[in-house]
Amino acid sequence: MAQVAAASDTQVGTALKEVIQRVNHACKKAGRSAPPPRLVAVSKTKPVEMLQQAYDAGQRVFGENYVQELVDKVPQLPDDIQWHFIGHLQSNKAKVLVDGVPNLAMVETVDSVKLANKLNNALEQQSRPQLPVFVQVNTSGEETKYGVEPNECVDLARHIHQECSKLCFAGLMTIGQPDYSSRPENFECLSRCREDVCKALDVRPEDVELSMGMSGDFEQAVELGSTNIRVGSTIFGARDYSKQT
Repeated sequence: MAQVAAASDTQVGTALKEVIQRVNHACKKAGRSAPPPRLVAVSKTKPVEMLQQAYDAGQRVFGENYVQELVDKVPQLPDDIQWHFIGHLQSNKAKVLVDGVPNLAMVETVDSVKLANKLNNALEQQSRPQLPVFVQVNTSGEETKYGVEPNECVDLARHIHQECSKLCFAGLMTIGQPDYSSRPENFECLSRCREDVCKALDVRPEDVELSMGMSGDFEQAVELGSTNIRVGSTIFGARDYSKQT
């Protein structure tokens, strides 16, 4: 869940502390009694020096979008970091991700049975423990977005829950609009998907996370029940897409 950042003179450390304060304020505004959401610092395209500054300020959960970039960063940073993979994952890269990131804590973007099976097989080959995963849902209906349709999330969640012994179905995830903001109805749609999944799998809502909210909309997402927010540019500054891998 959201960490309390230690004092830091770095720009990254200061920005991280401000984000945590905003999260806590949004929780208070919404009257949330549950713990604050987990803060995933989205560090794609950012140099390891900036990640280290966030780490030194108390951050332990980081999110990366590109497999090779993540694999390259892992050995350069502390091994107690909890890495979340939050980008589109091609099924043929599942083994590379699992093999290259021993401290992989979550894959948030499972969007097909094929990908779930590939991740499961890669984990079995390494005798790794269960890996928590989220099912990515396309709540906005945009053709450019990955994710299953809302009416397909139950089937994929059921497959992971029943057929993938090395995966732990942990929740649902959605991405905002092109400007990294989202409409309330997108978040409400994800909440309805959770209701459907909980009913189908006979699990409690509190055991199914909602990963929603990014730099442009995380406060609104917190108020609407997000348990996992992904904040990048607000902490690290604008992304440099020329460094995509």
